[in-house]
Amino acid sequence: MWRIERVEETGSTNDDVASRLGADEAGLVRVAGVQTAGRGRRAGRTWIAPRGSGLTFTTALPRALPPHALWCVTFWASLAIRQAITRVTSIALDLVWPNDLLLDGRKCCGILCVSRVEGERAWVGVGSGINVLRPRDAGLLEGVVPAPAFLSDAAGNVDPARLLDAVLDIYAANLPELDRPAEVARRWEREARLEGTPYELLLDEESTPRRVIARRIAADGSLIVHDGGRERAVSLADARALR
Repeated sequence: MWRIERVEETGSTNDDVASRLGADEAGLVRVAGVQTAGRGRRAGRTWIAPRGSGLTFTTALPRALPPHALWCVTFWASLAIRQAITRVTSIALDLVWPNDLLLDGRKCCGILCVSRVEGERAWVGVGSGINVLRPRDAGLLEGVVPAPAFLSDAAGNVDPARLLDAVLDIYAANLPELDRPAEVARRWEREARLEGTPYELLLDEESTPRRVIARRIAADGSLIVHDGGRERAVSLADARALR
């Protein structure tokens, strides 16, 4: 099902795969030793992973999806990656809307998807950055705020190749779930213990974070929260779960 390409260095595995999405490249997995232009979900954000510290890869899903299901892929992938990390390390990371996995409150993994829509078919690349081994040289992370977590902080020496195999095995096993986006959302809510969790959100149009209570995931991936005595949907924000 998968065809793995490994490169020592690239700008962005997401950019590499985005330009190749389609039936001919279904199942492509592009793995980079280091990215020079990795980015986060929001404009201007970078993903920094010193060489040898992370597992950075983009997976072109092996089949197309209906465009209306695209919103659920990030949730689906985060569940699979969380399951793979638990399988390999026994660590259970915390899920935080919309696309982060945390270890002891610090980001350990981020997910960013790219897609190409052709009529009623959407080809998807799932970009993932997992912090695996903390660099011995602390200076390599100087200026990274907030400070990231690494799986090795809690699990010792983790084998990135074994972790990649586990992620791809679970992706393959869980592919049918993408036909049921609402069920993916409900499972993510359960595993994230979302209902009633306080969140701190910085909305795009505001300069000060606000505290809200998370309720559920909407049918487009938005976060439904209780805010100031009413429910509202938040589609894009910097988010931090307050455990």
